[in-house]
Amino acid sequence: MIQITPHMRIMLAVEPADFRKGIDGLAGICRGVLHADPLSGSVFIFRNRTFTSIKILIYDGQGFWLCQKRLSKGRFHWWPDKNEQKMKLLAAHELQLLLWNGNPSASPVGKMWKKIET
Repeated sequence: MIQITPHMRIMLAVEPADFRKGIDGLAGICRGVLHADPLSGSVFIFRNRTFTSIKILIYDGQGFWLCQKRLSKGRFHWWPDKNEQKMKLLAAHELQLLLWNGNPSASPVGKMWKKIET
Protein backbone atom coordinates (compact mmCIF):
# COMPACT_ATOMS: atom_id res chain seq x y z
CA MET A 1 0.00 0.00 0.00
CA ILE A 2 1.19 3.49 -0.81
CA GLN A 3 0.56 6.16 1.77
CA ILE A 4 0.65 9.83 0.83
CA THR A 5 1.76 11.99 3.74
CA PRO A 6 2.03 15.78 4.17
CA HIS A 7 5.83 15.43 4.25
CA MET A 8 6.04 14.05 0.70
CA ARG A 9 6.98 16.22 -2.22
CA ILE A 10 4.23 15.90 -4.83
CA MET A 11 5.09 17.14 -8.32
CA LEU A 12 2.42 17.45 -10.99
CA ALA A 13 3.47 17.59 -14.65
CA VAL A 14 1.45 20.31 -16.38
CA GLU A 15 1.90 19.01 -19.94
CA PRO A 16 0.21 15.73 -20.96
CA ALA A 17 2.35 12.58 -21.12
CA ASP A 18 2.26 9.76 -23.65
CA PHE A 19 0.55 7.02 -21.64
CA ARG A 20 2.16 4.30 -23.72
CA LYS A 21 5.24 5.07 -21.62
CA GLY A 22 5.93 2.90 -18.63
CA ILE A 23 8.13 3.44 -15.62
CA ASP A 24 11.34 4.15 -17.54
CA GLY A 25 9.66 6.57 -19.96
CA LEU A 26 7.98 8.52 -17.17
CA ALA A 27 11.22 8.56 -15.16
CA GLY A 28 12.83 10.09 -18.26
CA ILE A 29 10.20 12.85 -18.24
CA CYS A 30 11.00 13.47 -14.57
CA ARG A 31 14.68 13.94 -15.40
CA GLY A 32 14.43 15.73 -18.75
CA VAL A 33 11.31 17.89 -18.48
CA LEU A 34 10.66 18.35 -14.77
CA HIS A 35 14.39 18.44 -13.87
CA ALA A 36 13.77 16.20 -10.87
CA ASP A 37 15.29 12.93 -9.69
CA PRO A 38 12.75 10.10 -9.97
CA LEU A 39 14.74 8.19 -7.30
CA SER A 40 14.20 10.96 -4.72
CA GLY A 41 11.02 9.49 -3.24
CA SER A 42 8.91 12.34 -4.61
CA VAL A 43 5.46 11.61 -6.01
CA PHE A 44 5.13 12.43 -9.72
CA ILE A 45 1.67 12.93 -11.27
CA PHE A 46 1.02 12.77 -15.03
CA ARG A 47 -2.13 13.04 -17.15
CA ASN A 48 -3.04 11.92 -20.65
CA ARG A 49 -4.13 14.24 -23.46
CA THR A 50 -7.84 13.58 -23.06
CA PHE A 51 -7.96 14.26 -19.28
CA THR A 52 -9.46 10.81 -18.66
CA SER A 53 -6.51 9.20 -16.89
CA ILE A 54 -3.68 10.03 -14.50
CA LYS A 55 -0.55 8.08 -13.58
CA ILE A 56 1.44 8.34 -10.36
CA LEU A 57 5.11 7.36 -10.21
CA ILE A 58 6.85 6.83 -6.84
CA TYR A 59 10.18 5.29 -5.87
CA ASP A 60 10.08 3.65 -2.42
CA GLY A 61 13.75 2.75 -1.92
CA GLN A 62 13.46 -0.74 -3.43
CA GLY A 63 11.70 -0.04 -6.68
CA PHE A 64 9.12 2.00 -8.52
CA TRP A 65 5.37 2.04 -8.07
CA LEU A 66 3.31 3.03 -11.09
CA CYS A 67 -0.38 3.62 -10.36
CA GLN A 68 -3.05 4.65 -12.82
CA LYS A 69 -6.59 5.95 -12.42
CA ARG A 70 -8.79 6.01 -15.49
CA LEU A 71 -12.23 7.52 -15.16
CA SER A 72 -15.07 5.30 -16.35
CA LYS A 73 -17.06 8.33 -17.42
CA GLY A 74 -16.14 11.96 -17.94
CA ARG A 75 -12.84 13.79 -17.59
CA PHE A 76 -10.75 15.31 -14.84
CA HIS A 77 -12.09 18.81 -14.32
CA TRP A 78 -8.99 20.52 -12.92
CA TRP A 79 -5.43 20.78 -14.17
CA PRO A 80 -2.99 23.73 -14.02
CA ASP A 81 -2.69 26.02 -17.04
CA LYS A 82 0.09 25.42 -19.53
CA ASN A 83 1.05 29.07 -19.14
CA GLU A 84 2.43 28.23 -15.73
CA GLN A 85 5.59 26.20 -15.18
CA LYS A 86 6.19 22.68 -16.47
CA MET A 87 5.60 21.37 -12.96
CA LYS A 88 3.37 22.34 -10.04
CA LEU A 89 3.83 21.31 -6.42
CA LEU A 90 0.78 19.92 -4.64
CA ALA A 91 0.02 19.26 -0.99
CA ALA A 92 -1.14 15.80 0.09
CA HIS A 93 -4.76 16.92 0.55
CA GLU A 94 -4.73 18.51 -2.93
CA LEU A 95 -3.64 15.21 -4.48
CA GLN A 96 -6.48 13.43 -2.68
CA LEU A 97 -8.96 15.96 -4.07
CA LEU A 98 -7.50 15.54 -7.57
CA LEU A 99 -7.82 11.74 -7.36
CA TRP A 100 -11.53 12.19 -6.58
CA ASN A 101 -11.88 14.54 -9.57
CA GLY A 102 -12.10 17.63 -7.41
CA ASN A 103 -10.58 21.06 -7.84
CA PRO A 104 -7.71 21.54 -5.36
CA SER A 105 -7.52 25.27 -6.01
CA ALA A 106 -11.21 25.91 -5.27
CA SER A 107 -11.90 23.53 -2.39
CA PRO A 108 -12.35 25.17 1.00
CA VAL A 109 -9.82 23.72 3.42
CA GLY A 110 -8.34 25.09 6.60
CA LYS A 111 -5.20 27.19 6.35
CA MET A 112 -1.88 25.72 7.40
CA TRP A 113 -0.74 27.07 10.74
CA LYS A 114 2.87 26.21 9.97
CA LYS A 115 3.80 24.97 6.51
CA ILE A 116 5.67 21.66 6.37
CA GLU A 117 8.75 21.94 4.17
CA THR A 118 8.75 19.34 1.40
